[in-house]
Amino acid sequence: MTAPVLSIAYHSGYGHTAVLAEAVRAGAVAAGAEAHLIKVDEITEEQWGILDRSDAIVFGSPTYMGTASGAFHVFGEATSSRWAGQDWSGKLAAGFTNSGAKSGDKLHTLQFFQTLAAQHGMHWVNLGLLPGWNSSTASENDLNRLGFFAGAAAQTDTDQGPEGVHKADIATAEHLGRRVTETAWTFARGRVAA
Repeated sequence: MTAPVLSIAYHSGYGHTAVLAEAVRAGAVAAGAEAHLIKVDEITEEQWGILDRSDAIVFGSPTYMGTASGAFHVFGEATSSRWAGQDWSGKLAAGFTNSGAKSGDKLHTLQFFQTLAAQHGMHWVNLGLLPGWNSSTASENDLNRLGFFAGAAAQTDTDQGPEGVHKADIATAEHLGRRVTETAWTFARGRVAA
């Protein structure tokens, strides 16, 4: 059985989301995937082909003004030709985002990704972690410290560069990459068995 192909289709305005994309990739590779980073604002025809042959696509964007960035929305609209043929139907999908505020309406960005995936007939993979940092004995260094379920959510202070991305958020993104890859392996085994 060949390794699942996972692509991380993302936009990063200031480098914070790129750090998370790298973490998703690292988690996916650790779980045995062939993983590709694709900057959606610089996407090439070759990279569209990689997305088309991927078993899973993980969407990533900063949350700006309560939704994914404009560059990611442009990419989302550009997938309409794949939507028309349901070319991505049956693939796995997941998502991650970052904003300057603890909440920052990140859930709306993750729901945008979920809707995009649903329109393509994709299967959404959630984060699969209980919330961290929610008791007096918990720590901001817990995985899923912000308590999101739909995907990986991160918070970086607006006066810090990419080096300021919280280590717990990086670890949470790595977890997402592993989880999506493990789910892809499960789907592949199921197809073989069927």
